[in-house]
Amino acid sequence: MEDFTGGVTEFYELKEAPKELYKIMKKALERGSLMGCSIDSIVPARFETRTLTGLVKGHAYSVTAVEEVRNKESKVRLVRLRNPWGQVEWNGPWSDNSKEWATLSKAEKEKLQHQNAEDGEFWMSFEDFKKNYTKIEICNLTPDALEDDKIHKWTVSVNEGRWVRGCSAGGCRNYPDTFWTNPQYRLCLLEEDDDPEDSDVGCTFVVSLMQKNRRKERKMGANLFTIGFSIYEMHGNKQHMQKDFFLFSQSKARCKAFINLREVTQRFRLSPGEYVIIPSTYEPHQEGEFMLRVFSEKKNTSEEIENRIEADHPVPAPASAGEESEEDQQFRTIFQEIAGDMEITANELQNVLNRVITKHKDLNTEGFSLESCRSMIALMDMDGTGRLNLQEFRHLWNKIKQWQGIFQHYNADKSGSINSYEMRNAVNDAGFRLNNQLYDIITMRYANENMNINFDSFISCLVRLEAMFRAFQAFDQDGDGTIRLSVLEWLQLTMYA
Repeated sequence: MEDFTGGVTEFYELKEAPKELYKIMKKALERGSLMGCSIDSIVPARFETRTLTGLVKGHAYSVTAVEEVRNKESKVRLVRLRNPWGQVEWNGPWSDNSKEWATLSKAEKEKLQHQNAEDGEFWMSFEDFKKNYTKIEICNLTPDALEDDKIHKWTVSVNEGRWVRGCSAGGCRNYPDTFWTNPQYRLCLLEEDDDPEDSDVGCTFVVSLMQKNRRKERKMGANLFTIGFSIYEMHGNKQHMQKDFFLFSQSKARCKAFINLREVTQRFRLSPGEYVIIPSTYEPHQEGEFMLRVFSEKKNTSEEIENRIEADHPVPAPASAGEESEEDQQFRTIFQEIAGDMEITANELQNVLNRVITKHKDLNTEGFSLESCRSMIALMDMDGTGRLNLQEFRHLWNKIKQWQGIFQHYNADKSGSINSYEMRNAVNDAGFRLNNQLYDIITMRYANENMNINFDSFISCLVRLEAMFRAFQAFDQDGDGTIRLSVLEWLQLTMYA
């Protein structure tokens, strides 16, 4: 049903059906949803076998109506089903010729369009339906699949995303160090359902998480991931939620289980408000694309939470006046030894930095590459000479010391590298607010095959970020967050950085 319509399907085992199943089915039919049900047969050989009650095991029935009628004693809930064979019907209470029909008025019979015919369609009580059938599937259709204006349609929002290994494939809540890096979607539930009979109304919505392209990739040996989602309440936060939020917040709702199906779907009811949905694979580092859909009875909005891109320190801090530290004096000595009162080139910068950095055994680094040193000169070279004077060099060293402290904080195991998830926090600590797309790029560009980033790559990344933020600010004279560059300016900017 889903593949033909593009809808979202809910599955209910009738033994464990929610207490409001009758209402769910009634509302589903009012929305033009498609409904099918079946009776499980444990033995495959018994599929399509007729039981004494006239029902057929291992066979698909459609649900065509749900009604409540009043007979002499009380109200009775009824379900109308259809056997697609066009024959073979239920022969129990409320079947075509049963005595129960005699208890109804003519008007009630007309309301149910009751007729005695071997047409495969029959009524049965809702209680008998639950006792005899094993499962029901409800395919909720998107508004564009429904042409009838009288049908009360769902409000639907659709978001497409991906999990990227080393960046946004954080796994489930069992992995607190990485869970927060998963894509996050803000869901605003704006209005309560129209349900005068229900004192505890709230907003009804259905969340569907589908993994994309896995069937196509099965030929290459890819299996379905085990997927699921959690929902947390949030209060006006416009930024990607960080690790601490999930360490100290309970989820408001979640899917029943993580499961290796193409799609996981579940119905919820929550108070109006703002929530964040976290779709994830069960284990971290599993890379794939997904589609997250939300169907709600009333208006809802959902969108990916993306950080505003900004930097705290795009302008270099002036060198502090006052007494030189022992390290500064050492630097001046090495600088003068190499350059005298002149300026130093990238090769000479590499020599100076690596002589100092080798004294920091805790960094476990082989030193800076020539390419990194060229980028550093591009960052600090205010006069466009391609070299650094002592003052520019001092600025640079102060930056490197600050970044070195951040690196050491995350390099707690003294391995000489930090992993790509820690890199997100390290970049944030250095004063750069980025979004998922940029973290993806940083991981692809600077991490090794084990998703680790060494000290040289870490400094290179921050140098590049600082340089590009600073260049952007220089061009963004009116501060509107957009710039216009000629091809020459674009190439000068990117080739030198």
